[in-house]
Amino acid sequence: MRSSSHSGDRAESPDCAQADKQNSDHCHSNNALYIVGTGPGSQAHMSGRALEVLGFVDIVVGYKTYLEIIAPVIRDKRTHATGMTREVDRVEAAIEAALNGQSCALVSGGDPGVYAMAGLALEILANRGIACNTGAENSLKIEVVPGIPALCAGAALLGAPLTHDFAAISLSDLLTPWDLIEKRMDAAALADFVIVIYNPKSKKRDWQLEKARDIILRHRPGNTPVGIVTGAMRENQRIQLCFLEGLHLMEVDMQSIVFIGNSSTFSCGNLMITPRGYSKKYAI
Repeated sequence: MRSSSHSGDRAESPDCAQADKQNSDHCHSNNALYIVGTGPGSQAHMSGRALEVLGFVDIVVGYKTYLEIIAPVIRDKRTHATGMTREVDRVEAAIEAALNGQSCALVSGGDPGVYAMAGLALEILANRGIACNTGAENSLKIEVVPGIPALCAGAALLGAPLTHDFAAISLSDLLTPWDLIEKRMDAAALADFVIVIYNPKSKKRDWQLEKARDIILRHRPGNTPVGIVTGAMRENQRIQLCFLEGLHLMEVDMQSIVFIGNSSTFSCGNLMITPRGYSKKYAI
C-alpha cells in the first residue's frame, strides 16, 4: 500500500516520471493495452482510473452491449464492437491496435478479471510470446483497471449476503464441462459456502439453474434464503427474494446474479444478511 504522507516541503511532481511505476504511470502511452472494468455500467459506478483511461485512449474495443451502456463516456471515441461469443475477436483486435502503436481500451462489464476479458487477453499474449511491461522499446504496456464486479453490485443491493465465505460459480457450460460445474456446486453446497451463481439461465440454457437448485437441496433446507439481482444498478434493475425450494419458479436471465445463503443467512424485510459470527463472541 502506498503511503499518503509526503516529506516536509517536497512537492509532488506532475511529471509522469515521478508517478508510481508499480502498475502504471497514469499517463497516456502508445503501444498500450488497458483492460478496463466498467462496473455495473453507469458513470457513477465507474472508477476514476477507468474514466481517465477511456478519456485518453485512441480506440475502445468491447462487446456491443457494454459499449452502448457506456456510450456517454466514449461518445467521441473510435470504437470496435463485436457480438456475443466473439471474445477472441475482440481481444485480437485490441492487441493489434496496441501493437500498431495505438493506445487501446478493451472493456469488460463488471471487473475484467472476474469471468471477463483480462484472463483471455493475457493468455493470448503469453501464448504468442509478446513481451509485456518489460520497459523495453518494443514491449507492450499492459494495465488491468479494476471495476465493481456484478457480485459486489448485487450484494450491495441485497444488503450483506457475502459477509462470510462464499463461492462464485458460473452455470455456463460453453467453456466448462457440465460435470465439472456439478462437482463444484456440490462441493460448495456441502462446505456451507454462500453460493453466487453467474450466467444462471439463457434462451438456450434453460435447465441448468433448476439442476443446480436440486444439487444444493441435497445439503440445505428448502427455506434457505435466496436473492436474485437482475441488471444491478442499471435501468432494468430488479431485485427478488425467495426460498431455495422455489428458485426454479423465479424470473431469471443472463443479466441475473443469484445469491444462495448458507446455514446462517437470514432475511430481514427486503434485506439478505449473512452473519460473520460476531454474535457468538460479542453481545450485539
